[in-house]
Amino acid sequence: MTQQPATGRPTTRTRRPAGGQGGRRPVQSTHVTTRLADIAAQAGVSEATVSRVLNGKPGVAAATRQSVLAALDVLGYERPVRLRQRSEGLVGLITPELENPIFPALAQVIGQALTRQGYTPVLATQTPGGSTEDELTEMLVDRGVAGIIYVSGLHADTTADMDRYERLRAQGVPFVLVDGFSPKVQAPFISPDDRAAMTLAVTHLASLGHTRIGLALGPKRFVPVQRKIEGFVRAMHEQLGLSPDVIGSELVQHSLYTLEGGQAAAAALIDRDCTALVCASDMMALGAIRAARQRGLEVPRDVSVVGFDDSPLIAFTDPPLTTIRKPVPAMGQAAVRTLLEEIGGTPAPHSEFVFMPELVVRGSTASAPGDRNRP
Repeated sequence: MTQQPATGRPTTRTRRPAGGQGGRRPVQSTHVTTRLADIAAQAGVSEATVSRVLNGKPGVAAATRQSVLAALDVLGYERPVRLRQRSEGLVGLITPELENPIFPALAQVIGQALTRQGYTPVLATQTPGGSTEDELTEMLVDRGVAGIIYVSGLHADTTADMDRYERLRAQGVPFVLVDGFSPKVQAPFISPDDRAAMTLAVTHLASLGHTRIGLALGPKRFVPVQRKIEGFVRAMHEQLGLSPDVIGSELVQHSLYTLEGGQAAAAALIDRDCTALVCASDMMALGAIRAARQRGLEVPRDVSVVGFDDSPLIAFTDPPLTTIRKPVPAMGQAAVRTLLEEIGGTPAPHSEFVFMPELVVRGSTASAPGDRNRP
């Protein structure tokens, strides 16, 4: 974050003329060490601890941080912007782009739950070439939001620097992370059970006689992707007896979470003789159906397709899509409930709340082609 100068010391003010309005005690730009000593003495802590609090650094207990802030108020110093009282009315919600309909659906659930509790949601959306997660966070913090909910953010990227979340916590901003888990971040997480989702999909397709089942999903660095692979490999081994090496090298294809990404991944898997495809999003599944049709194949007669999310309107595609329903209402409500507990001063432990998905069978899956000719 770059909200304050590097010093993070009490804001410099000029003295008011005699007889002026009352307010915070005037603070001169000199004698910084004296000011730190005064605050440290009032709070009963070291000057180094005062400096860490004023600069928003981690490693300071919440009670100690509150003592320093109280000392600032008692001595009449103005708090740095990043440490001022949070607004009780606003809660930030940071999501990826809204082209994937599952993100607007989750945002709607979270927004409605916040409104029922008297809060106003502030939606901040990342777009290609637009504001980054860090920039959106800074904007929300500058506006004094009471807390932030992150959906599929950098916390889900195993290559990202997780220190950004500790810096946010050091500023006293509560937050909850949805879709993605990191042991490096001390915060509550809300996730679907991605491993169980793959077991549901593979079990369904194997029961229909499919033995060459492919998995199309996003870049490997993301936690939900890694968990889906783990669940898929385990289910394929248990259901069909395939070795993890064969599954990983022949039946898993990485791409992008878009219709075009699903089309590219499905084309590669179909060329490896897969008769069924499990896709990590409904958008990818629609791309898989397109890939099959471009090869003159019919869904589900020649190729079965399973999506993930159960996005709005996905039941009305051609054919209606069999998919793994993400428990969006339960996840959204849990995210809001957990954040409000954080805001209220009763934070949840560093833990992950995992929600079970559901298989929804529609018209895009059928018996394997070879099985139809059996007596």
